[in-house]
Amino acid sequence: MDQVASIYPSHFMDAFSVSTGVVALAEIGDKTQLLAFVLAARFKRPLLIALGILVATLINHGLAGYLGAWITSVLDPDLLRYTLASSFIAMAVWIMIPDSLVEDDKPVSEQGSVFAVTFVSFFMAEMGDKTQIATVAMAAHYGSALSVVLGTTLGMMIANVPAVYLGEKLAGKIPMRLVHGMAALIFVTLGSLIFLGLDTNWLNKLAPIIEKAGLDVVALNAPLTCQL
Repeated sequence: MDQVASIYPSHFMDAFSVSTGVVALAEIGDKTQLLAFVLAARFKRPLLIALGILVATLINHGLAGYLGAWITSVLDPDLLRYTLASSFIAMAVWIMIPDSLVEDDKPVSEQGSVFAVTFVSFFMAEMGDKTQIATVAMAAHYGSALSVVLGTTLGMMIANVPAVYLGEKLAGKIPMRLVHGMAALIFVTLGSLIFLGLDTNWLNKLAPIIEKAGLDVVALNAPLTCQL
């Protein structure tokens, strides 16, 4: 499936841009971002924490992305369509539910290197999380694991790197319901179009806007960054 993305660069960029924007929006206020706040406050080593998040996300979403691409090759097209539609609509509902850290999601240990603790904690917290499930669904929809995984990883870093460097000062600056509402609208639109069997290619034209929306979440906090 990734051969398609390499032959058609526009398809690669569409999948990459939509994945980046949607996950950057979906990650705001997610339990893994809350975990990033906790790690930053506890260890105060932002670079190592950011690297741990990056590696954990690449591996976790890499597995999820290739699972999604594999699903497209084994499911009947009609079954795949209804499964994907249901998944995207369910994601829209899920993303509007406020997230919180439970005891099992907190850093696994304070022993060992900051990078190792971050990597293990973040990898485990991301298992079964909404952004991991979204990666599976988008990889299945676009049929390109590489472009989706690169996009979702970038989206995770857009949301979490400021959280690591700015900590709780960032949390109160983000309009959570608005951001989650934007992501939910994208998921509902994708799910509805797929369910009805309608062409979703026109949505790809909005890919740069969706990606920019994710980037704007960070840009809105640029004045805060300058003050620190």
